[in-house]
Amino acid sequence: MRWILLAGGALAALIGAVWTLQGLGVLGGSVMSGDRTWAVVGPIVGIAGLVLLAFGLRGSRARR
Repeated sequence: MRWILLAGGALAALIGAVWTLQGLGVLGGSVMSGDRTWAVVGPIVGIAGLVLLAFGLRGSRARR
């Protein structure tokens, strides 16, 4: 279960970062580029990914 949290958290954090950059217009070439919706949704997804990573890392330390 720990590896699922770590992998899912890392993926969500990466996706959140990409969505944020696309929403801000830094990354182009997408329908999402320059759309403020993704500049808001991206950080939310990224923070959720970091929370999942924290739970995954915390769970591994608690078992030792």
